[in-house]
Amino acid sequence: MAETKLFNSLGLCRRAGKCQSGEFAAARALKAGKAKLVLLEKTASENTKDRFSALCAGRNIPLMLVPEVGRAIGREGHVVMAVTDIQFANMIRDAVASETEVGG
Repeated sequence: MAETKLFNSLGLCRRAGKCQSGEFAAARALKAGKAKLVLLEKTASENTKDRFSALCAGRNIPLMLVPEVGRAIGREGHVVMAVTDIQFANMIRDAVASETEVGG
């Protein structure tokens, strides 16, 4: 299952300490110029989506909508995650691409 590859990549990124999760921490990473990729849960509120879309667009950082970010990293209530390492960002992009190809 391709979703497992995405979940494994997100969990590995968190365990390696190469991400910031939660709205406040992710916004701080974006504003500090540390974020290489932002992941937003598909079920996030429209206000949250709009806020992070604007933050990412203003800094030319890619934003991806993915399922269950919080569950994948072991933080159920978190709906946003900023990846701070380019290698992990590329690995996660590949995982999302493979999920899209297989899942629809």
